Amino acid sequence: MRRSISLDDPRQSKSVRQVPSSNPTPVTQSFFVSAVGCAIHFEATAGPAFNLLDRYVFPSLPREIADPAKTEIHLRLLQNGDSSQLLVDDVLIASADKPESLLRKAIDVLDTALIQRLQNLHAVHAGAVMVAGRALLIPGGSHSGKSSIVAELLRRGAGCFSDEYALIDAAGWVHVYPRILLLRNGGHEQTPVLPESYDARVAAKSAPVGWIFSLQYESSSHWDVAPVHQSSALLSLLQNTPHVLAGAPEMVNSFQRAVEGAACYAGRRGEAADAVDRILQMISTTEP
Repeated sequence: MRRSISLDDPRQSKSVRQVPSSNPTPVTQSFFVSAVGCAIHFEATAGPAFNLLDRYVFPSLPREIADPAKTEIHLRLLQNGDSSQLLVDDVLIASADKPESLLRKAIDVLDTALIQRLQNLHAVHAGAVMVAGRALLIPGGSHSGKSSIVAELLRRGAGCFSDEYALIDAAGWVHVYPRILLLRNGGHEQTPVLPESYDARVAAKSAPVGWIFSLQYESSSHWDVAPVHQSSALLSLLQNTPHVLAGAPEMVNSFQRAVEGAACYAGRRGEAADAVDRILQMISTTEP
């Protein structure tokens, strides 16, 4: 069953202005966020639309007063009666009856824009958590079950880097990509979930990679995972990066440094709870 999006506990808005409209002019509220080096101005119609952005878009990052002079991306979520619109830099991206229906699209747009703008960091499609001061990576594409593994690890006390992107620097260390988790819970629709729902926190600092698990999910499969050479883990990172190698050849060196100190594994896994039991058992006996 798809869970509804909660709109409670909004934070105080930072600025208010009017948006031109042929109907009675709706009041909008704004805030400014700096995410992975990119300045983003968020603006939404006061009420549910604003609460939605404030609660679920980069919630761990501080809200500041919107500064148009510094803005690199301007994202607006406007609601007028039974119509809602998502605009980025004054370009209409999508429309829907309710603002909740546009949250997933807003997150997708931000993901694409920010990954393209990364400087000194390279992205890998991977779940990433902090365990005992080191990063644990689960590289994989869409529908590979990264988020379910990350959620289960957070329940067991791990810190959250991301359920979608591991950001790796030139030294091979992993940095936070501070978006919310998106969980399917067995269905096609994705539900936004905050790390604190699992009594977990966003990782407060970068960390070297301790373990890489390249896992293929099969619902009927038992745990069948074995150690692999670091070159296999490097290939997995390269296969799951959204970057084009020709446009960023230096990322190979970054990924090589990431795997150099890591214990690497690959294979098939079944359900998330059992897989995390096995992962925690293996890393408890492994010195990366």
